[in-house]
Amino acid sequence: MNRFLLGGLAALVMVGIGLFWLQGRAEVEKGAPPPDPAASHGPADLPSASAADITGLVGPAPPEATELTREQRRFGRYDRDRDGRISRNEMLSTRADAFRKLDKDGNNLLTFEEWAVATADKFGQADINHDQYLTAAEFRTTAPPPKPKPKCSCAR
Repeated sequence: MNRFLLGGLAALVMVGIGLFWLQGRAEVEKGAPPPDPAASHGPADLPSASAADITGLVGPAPPEATELTREQRRFGRYDRDRDGRISRNEMLSTRADAFRKLDKDGNNLLTFEEWAVATADKFGQADINHDQYLTAAEFRTTAPPPKPKPKCSCAR
């Protein structure tokens, strides 16, 4: 019995809240100014798109793109803090996705430590002056070998 009374009371409270909300909305709409019938636009008021109207107009200049070599773009992807050198942490942080790609079956037989050792060794071999940073020239030595271009098999 108490459930029915509480349910009925909750329904009455909800109806009361709804009535207050509708009344407040009606008051807001009553205070709004009426629409201006003279402001409606007909087909004659629309702008035309004839070429004579736009001959003197000039748009903004397009942004200029810097010409970066492939190696400069690759270096920029690793150099997260844009200081012109790649730290060991920057080099290792981008390798997590590569690890996930190597572990195809998801059984973690290739451990992260094994993978990180290979990456750290690659970093150590590239860091010729052993300052724990790779310059652009040192980083260039870590590039994967270029893929051979497919030969055209089309008949001429």
